[in-house]
Amino acid sequence: MTIQRALISVSNKHGAVEFARALHHLKIEILSTGGTARLLRDAGIPVIEVSNFTGFPEMLDGRVKTLHPKIHGGLLGRRDLRSHTDAMAIHGIAPIDLVAVNLYPFRETIAHPDCTLEDAIENIDIGGPAMVRSGAKNYRHVAVVTDPEDYKAVLSEMKKNKGGLSDATRFRLAVKAFSHTAEYDGAIANYLSGVEAGEGFDGYPERLHLTFTKQQSLRYGENPHQSAAFYREPRQGKGVLSQYHQLQGKELSYNNIADSDAAWDCVRTLGDGACVIVKHANPCGVALGATPAESYQRAFDTDPTSAFGGIIAFNRPVDGVAAELIVRQFVEVLIAPEFTPEASRILGTKPNIRILRIPLGQGHNGWDMKRVGGGLLLQTPDTGSFDESTLRIVTKASPTLREMADLRLAFHVAHYVKSNAIVFCGQGRTLGIGAGQMSRVDSTRIARRKAEDAGISLKGSVAASDAFFPFRDGLDVIAEAGITAIIQPGGSLKDQEVIAAADEHGIAMVFAGIRHFRH
Repeated sequence: MTIQRALISVSNKHGAVEFARALHHLKIEILSTGGTARLLRDAGIPVIEVSNFTGFPEMLDGRVKTLHPKIHGGLLGRRDLRSHTDAMAIHGIAPIDLVAVNLYPFRETIAHPDCTLEDAIENIDIGGPAMVRSGAKNYRHVAVVTDPEDYKAVLSEMKKNKGGLSDATRFRLAVKAFSHTAEYDGAIANYLSGVEAGEGFDGYPERLHLTFTKQQSLRYGENPHQSAAFYREPRQGKGVLSQYHQLQGKELSYNNIADSDAAWDCVRTLGDGACVIVKHANPCGVALGATPAESYQRAFDTDPTSAFGGIIAFNRPVDGVAAELIVRQFVEVLIAPEFTPEASRILGTKPNIRILRIPLGQGHNGWDMKRVGGGLLLQTPDTGSFDESTLRIVTKASPTLREMADLRLAFHVAHYVKSNAIVFCGQGRTLGIGAGQMSRVDSTRIARRKAEDAGISLKGSVAASDAFFPFRDGLDVIAEAGITAIIQPGGSLKDQEVIAAADEHGIAMVFAGIRHFRH
């Protein structure tokens, strides 16, 4: 099918002038509206105003301009049906072969903190989605371009095919067009359902519309018999995992992505100079250090056995010295905001290591989601940390400044360990981590054993628990290891019993006032 007439009416004008100029050079007649027509005319590109094409003026402050039979008849008319072509001829309807449309910036408008309902309503596009859907329905005869990123490929194919586009391309563009309008309508429905709820609205719409874009198909899922794919949110928080750029290595797997998210989420929210090593979604070593090499070595020493085949993440550039240490072990994924040229050269000698570069940032998901049978659980992400002003020292002994710094680190790490979580720390590094046990006392024993297996003394260290101690038994096991201070949320019916046990052992105990279950 050769394209002879195109309609261009875009809110996002990126690349529109270049696209229109190329269409003009292909001798394609261009129709346009409002601001897009002015933009193209100012660039010296001949355009026909839609109002001149239809013989009907724009009206109602521009709300009605393309809602006309000469536009939708030109888009919906089938060229292969005699009844359609005869009707078009009788009514003077010329075919429109390509429509380039994207929609009013509704999501950008409602994202503004000062957005009113009136602002939102005025940015609901009507004519744009109608044209997109009309053209997409008739994809065998009309090409619909909703994404400026597609301009280049569309033009390239047209130039090769004397102004034509294949059925496969038009179908692909139509699928993308319907996805575009579905996402747009979903955003409107989500927003208006919250407004409609009015006073007492809890932030969760009655009907939830989600849109994600497939980034890649994966070789398999969590296990080889499962299929999988990775999807990205259209609008992502700053510095989140989905913004990764892979510099080298094999294709990421389902488990690589999940574990990398756990490692990156933990390290990017720590102070400068941190290294986190993750295995099976749990940190197995976390440390601060004056250099990347120091923080890596200290994190690795927490649990060298578990670090084998792990995910390593830094929140500062990786240099050559650190890279020399890293390549000595088996690493699945290495993540950092930057890599020095020397580091890249050294890591390049191990081409199977997946290297991800991710910009630092404190963005996060709007919601955490978990599938259950026949449904979906939604919650706000656990971005909370304890407020220094709400910390309570509940024992006779008080932590020293050094102990307090280690308590903060231990509690931060516990946030990212599967519940029940116990973390031992000392001198700015983890010493033992117990994760995912059905009882807190078992996690405590595992964390202690991990330290012993690595030849690490826990005497004089501190500990953190992600949730309160229901009984004193877990604290007794911790005390036997020689810790001097502990942090926990507090809030158990047995708090006084646990506090008394801490006083018996001469341990300083801090209540953080916030829990970090991670299931």
